[in-house]
Amino acid sequence: MPVVEKLKMFIVQEPVVAASCFIAGVGLFLPAVVRPILDSLETSKQVPQPALSDVVAGMTGKKQG
Repeated sequence: MPVVEKLKMFIVQEPVVAASCFIAGVGLFLPAVVRPILDSLETSKQVPQPALSDVVAGMTGKKQG
């Protein structure tokens, strides 16, 4: 258990650095784990894009046709 003791000493001596390391670990963990879970559940289906002419007509207020 010397690793755990050193980790505890590090957290006590450098709490800001330890917190930064923890936040970085969460930041790396979430995209690597959560995104594949969401993809497997198919909750992140892409919405079909509208036609470019419909977008231009909506932005300019002009009806095509």
